[in-house]
Amino acid sequence: MPRMPARLRLLCFAMALATGAIASADASERWSVEQAREWRDRTGWLVGANFAPAYAINQLEMWQADTFDLEAIDRELGWAQDLGMNSMRVFLHHLLWEQDSEGFLNRIDQFLEVAEKRGIRVMLVLFDSVWDPHPQLGPQRAPQPGLHNSGWLQSPGAKDLTDPARHGLLEAYVKGVVGRFREDPRVVVWDLWNEPDNLNDNSYGRNKLRQEPAEKHKFTAELLKKSFDWAREAQPTQPLTSGLWIRDRAVAPNRLIPIEKIQVEESDIISFHSYGRPDEMREWIKAMQRYDRPLSCTEYMARPVGSTFDPLLEILKEHEVDAYNWGFVAGKSNTIYPWDSWQKAYDAEPPRWFHDIFRGDGTPYDQAEVDYIRRVTGAAAK
Repeated sequence: MPRMPARLRLLCFAMALATGAIASADASERWSVEQAREWRDRTGWLVGANFAPAYAINQLEMWQADTFDLEAIDRELGWAQDLGMNSMRVFLHHLLWEQDSEGFLNRIDQFLEVAEKRGIRVMLVLFDSVWDPHPQLGPQRAPQPGLHNSGWLQSPGAKDLTDPARHGLLEAYVKGVVGRFREDPRVVVWDLWNEPDNLNDNSYGRNKLRQEPAEKHKFTAELLKKSFDWAREAQPTQPLTSGLWIRDRAVAPNRLIPIEKIQVEESDIISFHSYGRPDEMREWIKAMQRYDRPLSCTEYMARPVGSTFDPLLEILKEHEVDAYNWGFVAGKSNTIYPWDSWQKAYDAEPPRWFHDIFRGDGTPYDQAEVDYIRRVTGAAAK
């Protein structure tokens, strides 16, 4: 049977919400397997990218009033639409809430309006444990040439993570953002915390930097569980998730650390990251299928290490696993450079891009790759 067009699905979902036809879980409870499957039936297969516009080095530069550029966002989401992408994973930051909560919510609403126009539903990410542990509001630093994600920020950073006096702000942020968009069909998933157990061993956690707080896992585990509770108190009609990313532990449930157990036990749908080759992706999918819930691969695609669109996108589609590659338009994030740029210098564009699909002017990095994506998503047939 042909799948219902995206706009019609959104309209039906909104009507169902208005009439009470969709039952929501108890505010304090994880969705049942049946509720998760009903959500999958409504959404269909989600395919897209982790989206940060080329003008932004990090979440703050993307969203702050002085730098928020809706025209640039619309242009880039238009390129996503042409690829047949129907969803984007987008990062927020709690300091934006503290800076100007109403202005921040209004900018999210504007973003969602543009995304809807492009047929794109959005997965919003509330917290992130990766990269710089010392975020600051205001003008953001310039990218460091050749350095992968030289300005991406943690949320909460080290100070707010370890200071109980700041946790009320985090609670207000979660409840405020989720509460504002709890019934909005333009928001398709809430990803509460990106890689919460990441200690940044490749960057800020290394001995020469040592900027990560002691007992980071302890503080994060406590806040991760609270974040699920806070989000559920807002009674969202969308599912909650937080993705696993260490394969060796994830494929052996008896080896999960406390943070990962919270992720698995609290998530309404199961999400994970895989930057491995096809055999590793299949291993991830098989391991995650044990949870009997809809699956979403919220990060993949790093060309030089064998994680490529062809054939991974087809593998994910075949198994009905939502697919969000890392990176979209090459820009200030510098994610065309590899992770090891933190250990060795790159003074020119790498011979093979690590992430990203388009150059800043919309020219594909690899036309054959773009043609492949459009074929798998069905855009090429339109």
